[in-house]
Amino acid sequence: MMDRRSLLASGATMIGGMVIGSRTLAAAPSLQSVARDAWLYTVPLVEVANVRKRILANGPANAFVHNRDLTNVRTQKVTSPNNDTMYSRAMLDLRAGPVEVTLPPTGTRYISLQLVDMYTNNIAVLGSRTTGGGGGRFVVAGPQGDAPVGAIRAPSNWVFALVRTLVDGPSDVVAVRAVQDGLAIRGAAGPALDMPVPARDAPWQVYFRDAGALLVESPPPVTDDALFGRVAPLGLSRTGFRPPAFSDAAVREIEAGVAEARSVATQSRLGKQVVGGWAYPSWDLGRFEQDYEFRAQTAVSGLFALPLEEAFYTRSVGDSPDGLFRNDRYHLHFAKDALPPVDGFWSVTLYEATPDGQLFFTPNAIDRYSIGNRTTGLAHNADGSLDVWIARADPGAARRSNWLPAPREKPFALSMRAFMPRAPLLNGTYRFPPLRRYA
Repeated sequence: MMDRRSLLASGATMIGGMVIGSRTLAAAPSLQSVARDAWLYTVPLVEVANVRKRILANGPANAFVHNRDLTNVRTQKVTSPNNDTMYSRAMLDLRAGPVEVTLPPTGTRYISLQLVDMYTNNIAVLGSRTTGGGGGRFVVAGPQGDAPVGAIRAPSNWVFALVRTLVDGPSDVVAVRAVQDGLAIRGAAGPALDMPVPARDAPWQVYFRDAGALLVESPPPVTDDALFGRVAPLGLSRTGFRPPAFSDAAVREIEAGVAEARSVATQSRLGKQVVGGWAYPSWDLGRFEQDYEFRAQTAVSGLFALPLEEAFYTRSVGDSPDGLFRNDRYHLHFAKDALPPVDGFWSVTLYEATPDGQLFFTPNAIDRYSIGNRTTGLAHNADGSLDVWIARADPGAARRSNWLPAPREKPFALSMRAFMPRAPLLNGTYRFPPLRRYA
C-alpha cells in the first residue's frame, strides 16, 4: 500500500480513502460540450448587441425612443407584451465619458429606469422603489475614466436603458406621454459603430467570430475565468475567436454542441419551483452570476428581465404537458386578505399561444387582456374576496365584470406580474391561488 509520503510525492490526493491522480482529476471536456457552453455564454451578449443595432439604425445613442400608446392586439410586436406600462428605451454610449439621465417627478405613479449591461445583468433600477417619485438626475459612467461622486459605474461602455411608466388605461395615455417628455439623456456619444452582429442561427464560424469581437468590446468579468479556461479548445477567449484547424470530426462535434445549445436556450427556466399550478421565478433572475444556462434562456425568452425585488413574475403551468391551457372555464379566487402583496401594482395577463411557442394578446369582444388591482369595474364579493372568471365565451351577466377572455380555439397561458413586491412574495410565504375548472 502507498504510504502518505509516497502519495504526496506522486502528486496525488487521498479523499475518503480513494487515490485520485492530480493529472487525471477529470476527463477533458468534449468539443461538443465546449461549443455548447461557449454558445450559451455568448448568446445574451449577441441578443443585446442586436437590440443595440436596431436602436442605432433608427436614431442616435443617448436618446430615448418612446412607445406613445398602450400595446394592444393590433400593435403588439414581441412575445409576452403587457398593457400595464408604456416603454421608453435607449442605448447609453459611455465611450466619450459619463452621461446624465433625467427622470421627471411622477409622484405616486410607478416608474422605473432599468440599466442593463451587455451581458443582460441589471446594473441598477432607479425610480419609484429605489429613488422615490420625485425624479432626479443620475450620472452613468463606464468602467474607466473620471466620474463624479455618486455616479453609477457600468462594467462596459454600452448600457441598455429601459423606462417603464405605469398607465391606468386608455384615458391615462396622454398623462403618461407628458411623463415621457420629461425623460432626457445628456452626454456625447462615441464614433459611429460598425460591428457585425450575428443572428442566433448563424453558422458557428460566423457566430463565434462576431461573438468574439463583442467579448473584446465588452470584456467579461474575472469571475468568468473558469468558463474561458473550459472553452479554450474552441479558440474563444477574451481576445476574440482564433480557432485552430479542426478536423471534419471535430467540426461535427462543434455543430452538435451549437445545436444542443440552441435547443437548451429555448427551454425557459423562469420558474424553477411549481406550487399550486404557478411556476415561481429563480432568485438570480436579472443577476445571473455564473448561471450561464439560465441567463441564456432568459435572454432568448425574456430579455431584460427585472430583478425580483422590482418585479415578481409567475407563469401558469397549464393543464397540458406543453404548459398551456387547452380546456375552458377556469376560476381564480383571491380570498379577502390574500390579494398579491405589493407596494406597486399586480395583474394577471392572458395570452394565446402560437405554434412556435410565442405568446400574444388574444382578440376579444371587450378588449381586455389582463385583470389587476387597477382594473375598473371589478366586482368584489360581499366578504371582500375577488373572483376572476377565465373563459372562451361570455360567462354571463353575474360574472362579466370579472371576465378575462380566452381565445375561442387556441391554447393559452397566464402570466402574473407583481411590481414592487412585499416580503411575503419574496420569501415564499405568499402563494398565488390555484386555478380551478368550473361548470
